[in-house]
Amino acid sequence: MDVLNTLLSFIAFSFLGMFLVFCFIALTMVLGKSIGDPDYAPVKGTVFNQIFYFNTLHDYHAQVAKTHPTFRLLAPEQSQVYTIDSRNIEHMLKTNFANYSKGKCNRDIFADLFGEGIFAVDGDKWRHQRKLASYEFSTRVLRDFSCSVFRTNAAKLVGVVSQFSLQGRGFDMQVKTYQDMLMRCALDSIFKVGFGTELNCLEGSSKKVIEFMKAFDESNALTYWRYVDPFWRLKRFLNIGCEATLKRNVEIVDDFVHEVIKTRKAQLAVQQESNVKEDILSRFLIESQKDQKTMTDQYLRDIILNFMIAGKDSSANTLSWFFYMLCKNPLIEEKIFQEVRDVTCSHESEPNIDEFLAKITDDALEKMHYLHAALTETLRLYPAVPVDGRISEEPDILPDGYKLKRGDGLYYLAYGMGRMSSIWGEDAEEFRPERWLKSENFQPESPFKFVAFHAGPRICLGKDFAYRQMKILAVALVRFFRFKLQNGAQNVTYRVMFTLHMDKGLPLCAIPRP
Repeated sequence: MDVLNTLLSFIAFSFLGMFLVFCFIALTMVLGKSIGDPDYAPVKGTVFNQIFYFNTLHDYHAQVAKTHPTFRLLAPEQSQVYTIDSRNIEHMLKTNFANYSKGKCNRDIFADLFGEGIFAVDGDKWRHQRKLASYEFSTRVLRDFSCSVFRTNAAKLVGVVSQFSLQGRGFDMQVKTYQDMLMRCALDSIFKVGFGTELNCLEGSSKKVIEFMKAFDESNALTYWRYVDPFWRLKRFLNIGCEATLKRNVEIVDDFVHEVIKTRKAQLAVQQESNVKEDILSRFLIESQKDQKTMTDQYLRDIILNFMIAGKDSSANTLSWFFYMLCKNPLIEEKIFQEVRDVTCSHESEPNIDEFLAKITDDALEKMHYLHAALTETLRLYPAVPVDGRISEEPDILPDGYKLKRGDGLYYLAYGMGRMSSIWGEDAEEFRPERWLKSENFQPESPFKFVAFHAGPRICLGKDFAYRQMKILAVALVRFFRFKLQNGAQNVTYRVMFTLHMDKGLPLCAIPRP
């Protein structure tokens, strides 16, 4: 009986404790938030509202933004302000850049996975990494090396798709069982170009590589969940639930990346006589020899993971959405095919893949305006990073007139912006590459309107790198195959993570072109 009474008392105190925690959180969310003050953006709920809409979170944000271009969700530590107003975005990312940082709240959320990599830091560490990366991305050595890698992997990808096509089998462009091809191809490319490491995922991944990729993607999703989980810190402290799973996944990621660093260091020690360092990691390793106290293996690990999510996730995800759009719009696919044939003068049937890819030079890619427009239109509707933002270091007033308190978050809704008729016209939700063309030439928009590659001082260094990779892969696949969905009625959607992954894959059939 005493045991039962003790157990009941424990349960009662536990419920009381949880109730008090909820009361405390509710109180902190409303105190000092100027609710109802017209000088601040209208309140449309709390960050915990997002739990109920989590699987369609970006569409939920977009729906609210259609009637309230700038709105607030209340959070325990500060307000989170969301906007689709390009004036506000330019103010945050450029005009008043110095007042906005990643902020402690954001850094705490993704520190376990992304550490102190370029996307997670501000100040001197950001400037240091950006300076080194900027030099690398501007060199002809990296451009030539990356093109060679992209062509090699494009040829491998065409070969693998051909095998599936000849066998009359469908395949997944992006699935979470890691049999996906674009993800494998992009991973091969980023590890070769970025880290000087051959993974050969397209030819069959080792168990260790598969575990690493699964762990990395799961860590990506679980880390993003922290934005709506009020108890994530407590779970991490107790090592329970999703936080325990995240910890195990991060350990797998760490082990794999540290092995990459160790291997590359050994290779560079043997290759000391060579002055040509083609991959990005080599540049950072050379720099680490000058400052071993700052640039530790852990710091290098953070750098690698940040470049990996940019190089692998962005390109592979965008291409997956691109081929989904082509399947939905076969006339657009044929226009791209005709452009590829005309630019490369490859009108013969069944050209040799290697001879064909040799024609895909930078000059040839520059002439493919319609392809560039179609990829950009894909990024407009399906941006690689669907939502991003900063924290206000000091009180501020946005161009639309709304005030921000110190510590408030300001986030731009890239996914939502692509669906706004107020920004793109009444056909905003249509896939129409022609909106980017003027007299058949590609016409860019303001980076604060088309914000898929960020903007301002932190604009994506790898923008041209990403376009080059996507174009080469797209050209190779469209030239040799016509694609259709295995299930024409399939409604493809996303999985909520830092990047816009497809949920449950994209089953396609490839039909060889005559």
